[in-house]
Amino acid sequence: MTRVPSPEVVVPRTGYRIERFTLGNGLRVVLAPEPGSPVVGVAVVYGVGIRSEPEGRTGFAHLFEHLMFQGSANLEKFEHFRHVQGAGGTFNGSTHLDYTEYFQTVPANALERVLFLEADRMREPRLTPENLLNQIDVVKEEIRVNILNRPYGGFPWLRLPPVMFDTFPNAHDGYGSFADLEAAVIGDAEEFFDRHYACGNAVLSVTGGFAPEEARRMVERHFGDVPARPAPPRPDLSEPDLAETRRHSYVDEAAPTPAVAAAWRVPDPVADLAGYLPYVVLAEVLTDGVSSRLVERLVLKERLATGISGHTGFMGDAFDVLDPTALVLQLNLPSGGSAERALEVVDEEVERLAADGLTQEELARVQARMVALLLRDGDAVIGRGVRMAVLELQRGAPGLLNELPALLTSVTPGEIRAAASRLRPGRRASLEVVPGRDR
Repeated sequence: MTRVPSPEVVVPRTGYRIERFTLGNGLRVVLAPEPGSPVVGVAVVYGVGIRSEPEGRTGFAHLFEHLMFQGSANLEKFEHFRHVQGAGGTFNGSTHLDYTEYFQTVPANALERVLFLEADRMREPRLTPENLLNQIDVVKEEIRVNILNRPYGGFPWLRLPPVMFDTFPNAHDGYGSFADLEAAVIGDAEEFFDRHYACGNAVLSVTGGFAPEEARRMVERHFGDVPARPAPPRPDLSEPDLAETRRHSYVDEAAPTPAVAAAWRVPDPVADLAGYLPYVVLAEVLTDGVSSRLVERLVLKERLATGISGHTGFMGDAFDVLDPTALVLQLNLPSGGSAERALEVVDEEVERLAADGLTQEELARVQARMVALLLRDGDAVIGRGVRMAVLELQRGAPGLLNELPALLTSVTPGEIRAAASRLRPGRRASLEVVPGRDR
């Protein structure tokens, strides 16, 4: 898409060199060489996430991420860790709504070692009843630590979608119920791998210090004989917009003070990027910094909130999420604070913005901060490597990473005003956290 950056903003530009090719088995590959870099980042992103889980198997996408670290065809348990750390590298993985990522950063001379490791588990992870039971226990403990026994656990990313959406893919608990996790058997894991961990459903990215021709030979050598399987059909994520306000509250025994979150549907991030971008910027206009609309009034003037954040995507993933998604505001309130009054002020400020607009100067300040953060996040080789892999997976456009700064700064005050006019109470879902002592 072509948009013209605002003349008020000087846009730093990135020019990452990107090469793309597809192996015979369907694996897409993105290379982004950076001559002279002493490190390389290797990421494999699969098109399977929380919204891919079947009914009765909530939490399975995250559980399977754990299983992928339990050994593979030629590697015993923990050997992947030892080989990466032994080379002086770091590694991790994470599960998102629409994809699962595995990544490592190592010295440049360890590139082939890491490509072998990723290819080996793409070919055949070590799926055993023992590993499955062990990782079910690990995931259950993670749920206890991160959700059940933590103040505001799962708020709002895990608890707000069921308020906003009705269909199982969009509304279910992505961490999973203990009953679903405990009911899993090894056949479920094998079927999940065969269906979702296919070459045709994956993207490999390599970034940093390497020669593209040599890296391509390594990729073909290690991944070329992984059996070909096509990507499965995407789950049906279609969901109508809200026709009336939805509200829900729940008691959090560990929360010291109340909180409230609100969300509105936004345009399709992939199919309608031009329509989506103003909402990405609007979230920052409302919440980013002490001069932002909601912070200035709710926190500094009226002291109705102690902290505010805003973003598009339930996990803050503006450019790596599929439709449907939302603009989300999160407000932490003082002791005894009123969620209803806080939401009234949000409505008033959004309505004022829609009616009066904002100046180009105010918008330029926000856009400059957004671009700075975007560039910072892409500065590390693995940061841009993962982002490029996801852009290839979801859009077939890893080069969009180079275009995002200009696209963000091309959003106009008129587009912000129009987007604000769509954040009406009748399209809003909200979720209130009630501290246990306030019952």
